Amino acid sequence: MHLPKLPLFARVLIGVVLGAAVGIACGRGDVVPGITTADLGAIGLLVVRVLKMLAVPLVLFAVLDAVARTEVTGRMGLRLVVICLINVSVAFAIGLTLMNVLEPGAAWQGRVSELTGHDLAGPKRPPADATLSPLSNLDKLVPESAVQPFSENNVVTVVLFALFVGAAIRRLRRSEEARPAMDAVVLFVEGAYRLVMQMLAWVIEVVPIAVFGVVAQVVGKAGLDAFAALWGFLGVILLGMALHAFVYYPLAAWWVGRVSPRVYLGRGATAIVTGVSTNSSLATMPVTLRTLEGMGVSTEAARMSACVGTNLNNDGITLYEAMAALFLCQALGYDLTLVDQLTIVAASLMAGVGVAGIPEAGMVVLPLVLAAAGLPEAAVGALLPIVFTVDWILARCRTVVNVMADMLVAILLDRWAARDRDRDRHRQQRS
Repeated sequence: MHLPKLPLFARVLIGVVLGAAVGIACGRGDVVPGITTADLGAIGLLVVRVLKMLAVPLVLFAVLDAVARTEVTGRMGLRLVVICLINVSVAFAIGLTLMNVLEPGAAWQGRVSELTGHDLAGPKRPPADATLSPLSNLDKLVPESAVQPFSENNVVTVVLFALFVGAAIRRLRRSEEARPAMDAVVLFVEGAYRLVMQMLAWVIEVVPIAVFGVVAQVVGKAGLDAFAALWGFLGVILLGMALHAFVYYPLAAWWVGRVSPRVYLGRGATAIVTGVSTNSSLATMPVTLRTLEGMGVSTEAARMSACVGTNLNNDGITLYEAMAALFLCQALGYDLTLVDQLTIVAASLMAGVGVAGIPEAGMVVLPLVLAAAGLPEAAVGALLPIVFTVDWILARCRTVVNVMADMLVAILLDRWAARDRDRDRHRQQRS
């Protein structure tokens, strides 16, 4: 008889409780002879380093797979991009406003060095090479070698590189002569994507151990008060997601898509609940398609949004990445300018595009966004596992936002297509 396996969030909670207990009992001393709580923390940081290592190939092959294998008409694809950009712009506006007004990370200021064990008292801002000059920004996006973006974990350049290669693959597949070779390339990309996903699945399985080690180290150094500020972190991000998903989405569906909030939230409840339970917008896709059919949305628009647009409708992930990065920057006392914050926004957007609707996707790519924000490696490694202690809550909320984004985009695409049909009908009647 096989006992049912505990879900990841339950194992993370167990890791938090055990880590806190060990930290209280042992302080900075030995847990067992020769192994201190600091050693447990170092082991936990190795898991974060592996996550960061695998995040870049995940983004590369996910974008390549999506671009090379998806067939999209020019008009529908452009409309999809426009709608997704508007949605994510609203998400970022909500997130940046809340983070700058409420400043939840300020509660951690002055304590980061104590928690990490490193002296981070240096410049109070990320590297000051940001500029509004288009030419200078373009120069930063073009690497000197093909391996540079991967060695530097530059998510923006990696995504642009993947889009460039994916477009070339699509173009060559139209040629009868080159198509067999390109089909082989596409199969390789699909296989590599699945390979990286399997490795990530293994690493994610040991995240509870990393959380246990880092929590033991942090509680051993600073006591349980270290987690008090997490309630502010959790609360402000949940508020941002709630405003975006349950205020902006229903209003946009009503005013633009002509679907009332009662229909959007009522008939969409099944997909929303499924997203919470599966923690994956990809796994929820079949339910989302049936839900949209029940709303009267065309099959073409539903498939375009939930299937083709799955890498663009990640408002939950992009909102979370940006807000989490700003929180940790505030905790370090960085005086972020608008340009600095827009850099974080760009990295979050690229990270959202570069991951599929899989469980824990936001956890995987968060280190890349933090690197783009200019956070010190020591701070990223020490603070990320602490953030992971509440990530199981935020992960399900991210999935809800992503599923609701799929529904909204489908509704708006269908409404746009209906206007085209009405306009064509009027032209025919006049002629």
